[in-house]
Amino acid sequence: MNVDALIEPGAMEAIVAGDCGDPFAHLGMHRRSGALIVTAFLPEAARAAVVAGDGAEPAPAHMQRIHPGGLFATRIDRREPFRYRFRLRSDGAEFEIEDPYRFPPLLGEQDAYLLAEGTHTRIYEKLGAHPMVLDGVAGVGFAVWAPNARRVSVVGEFNRWDGRRHPMRLRMECGVWELFIPGVKEGALYKYEIKARWGELLPLKSDPVAFRAERTPATASVVFDLNGRRGGEDPTWPAMRQRMNQRDAPISIYEVHLGSWRRNPEQGNRYLTYAEMADSLVPYVKDLGFTHVELLPVSEYPFDGSWGYQPTGLYAPTSRFGTPDEFRMLLRRFHEAGIGVLIDWVPGHFPSDAHGLARFDGTALYEHADPRKGLHRDWDTLIYNYGRNEVANFLIANAIYWIREHGVDGLRVDAVASMLYLDYSRAAGEWVPNEFGGRENLEAIRFLRRTNEIVFAEGEGATTAAEESTAWPMVSRPTYIGGLGFGFKWNMGWMHDTLDYMSKDPLFRRFHHDRMTFGLLYAFTENFILPLSHDEVVHGKGSLLGKMPGDRWQKFANLRTYFAYMWTMPGKKLLFMGGEFGQEREWNHDVSLDWHLLDDPLHRGVQRLIRDLNRLYRELPALHQLDCEPQGFEWIDCNDVEQSVFTWRRRGRRPEDEVVVVANFTPVPRPAYRIGLPCSGLWSERLNTDAAEYGGSGIGNAGQVRAEPSPWQGRPCSAALIVPPLAALVLTPVREP
Repeated sequence: MNVDALIEPGAMEAIVAGDCGDPFAHLGMHRRSGALIVTAFLPEAARAAVVAGDGAEPAPAHMQRIHPGGLFATRIDRREPFRYRFRLRSDGAEFEIEDPYRFPPLLGEQDAYLLAEGTHTRIYEKLGAHPMVLDGVAGVGFAVWAPNARRVSVVGEFNRWDGRRHPMRLRMECGVWELFIPGVKEGALYKYEIKARWGELLPLKSDPVAFRAERTPATASVVFDLNGRRGGEDPTWPAMRQRMNQRDAPISIYEVHLGSWRRNPEQGNRYLTYAEMADSLVPYVKDLGFTHVELLPVSEYPFDGSWGYQPTGLYAPTSRFGTPDEFRMLLRRFHEAGIGVLIDWVPGHFPSDAHGLARFDGTALYEHADPRKGLHRDWDTLIYNYGRNEVANFLIANAIYWIREHGVDGLRVDAVASMLYLDYSRAAGEWVPNEFGGRENLEAIRFLRRTNEIVFAEGEGATTAAEESTAWPMVSRPTYIGGLGFGFKWNMGWMHDTLDYMSKDPLFRRFHHDRMTFGLLYAFTENFILPLSHDEVVHGKGSLLGKMPGDRWQKFANLRTYFAYMWTMPGKKLLFMGGEFGQEREWNHDVSLDWHLLDDPLHRGVQRLIRDLNRLYRELPALHQLDCEPQGFEWIDCNDVEQSVFTWRRRGRRPEDEVVVVANFTPVPRPAYRIGLPCSGLWSERLNTDAAEYGGSGIGNAGQVRAEPSPWQGRPCSAALIVPPLAALVLTPVREP
């Protein structure tokens, strides 16, 4: 048989050397000179033959080894192509395999067009690794975007990690490489071997759209069947989700780092699994009355110390705690308990780990090539190129993926300020102005707006929240009026001001009185969340309890008063784990929270207070219904500087929904302290942070006070209260017959 008639010598060398960028032009079955030529690269085979796929005639066509590296070919005297397999002999055994190069393309023309355009909001249905049956054969279809690569191959245990074995087909119209590999099953490890345009062999790359990742420190992707995994979710949940995420709903969020909420000390301080957290974390959050839980990033990440904020696998729930199915089960258990689940989402940057997105196809594909636009100096990470449609599409589809495929109820978007400003944390000359000479990142702005539009259009009631630390206007306003389109914004200014005030000795708080009032000047310009997050208890900042001044009793009293102030102020609530029982030491991501502290009545008292605050916040419309409306808040007296006492009023939509709060931020009790009230009659003392059950001194008003029709502080009525030291009182009117 004339070898030259079967395949060109140059193509032979390219295939054997792993330098073939167009394998379907040479491998598989082709018609040439009136006959069918079948070519295969089978380096493990001693002998090979082509057999008809149905086992019928013609008889096996024995293949000729046309290259010592393992390239086989044969001529078959038939006019029409047919289904076939290879029969191989290797190491004395005989077996049959399918030929990946006999199968048709995976992407349809419409999908390829949308991928090229960057408007395919379900790219995860096309890219990644998908178990499927093609032409009656079970296997996995692989697809990856790498438009500038010279050659891309799938490698894994199934081909001994040999990049010459399964080079992929390039779809030129969209830059996606694809290949169906028969026989590969769910659970298989795989990566992509990529040869750059000029022939450089890159480090093996994990799949950017992998749905499961190997347990760190290993970095392979794992085949996971995404189809049919959404079962078990309550079909009524999206409607519940929409109600829970409204700006007039009570939203009280418990922020959790899954790796350190609890550990198992009896088994080497190991992580709890998703399943174990479903049995412990879910009932704990429900018992404390939080409406939502927010998980620090759950996308796969390589370095524990990043807490997930430097992800390498945006589509894969981290394998530290279990499988994607177990993660979905955890979310389902939260939903069954009536608790919404938010996740921290990180579209602002990614790490430069060799197996990740950095220079993915040998070029700056996902990132900017210019370090003035593409490098985060603070974190030594890379910045996404939001102006590239395919990159923006990759991120937007990821947002939809977590909501639709895992049932997440909202995304808290990390580090939004770093995305909005081109000069973020950069000195003069270290950044490139936009086309109008400004510092605004116009591409990132368009990306954020588009993301929010799609989430609210297709997210079945899901919401978004921005961690945005500047005065950028209208972050949580609709895009059609010029806003960024987020559902909520973290109120970082409120957090900084109030923590600064609380850290002062009460003797000097009168000189910083405005720290507690300034936030109300802008409280309704956004849909705010009041955050006491993980960022406030790390990097030498100590714990919330540790920030409080005074002796041990005063520290706890200060913390209780601060929590009551927070829960009764306008804005949704967020508290990082450990704060709810007064964690004493700074958060350490490598160990469990100090649960033994709950043996102390003072710590139990803080936890009980949080439970009662959450209950009141949910039960009293005045505390949540108009959180984002100026009609829901009114100072009664914010000018008692010398005594450091604040009095305010919260209202709901109905006239009868009234709450009045008095907070004393000094360790001095205030007997007969008169406050103005909107109506006379009995007022119930619904909460007193100085109550003995919270660890306080028990000073109070015996559960109720009576208001007299005596005008005071501009109100028609008033009452003289006993205001305990370092304490807050929550009062509601008693509607008498």
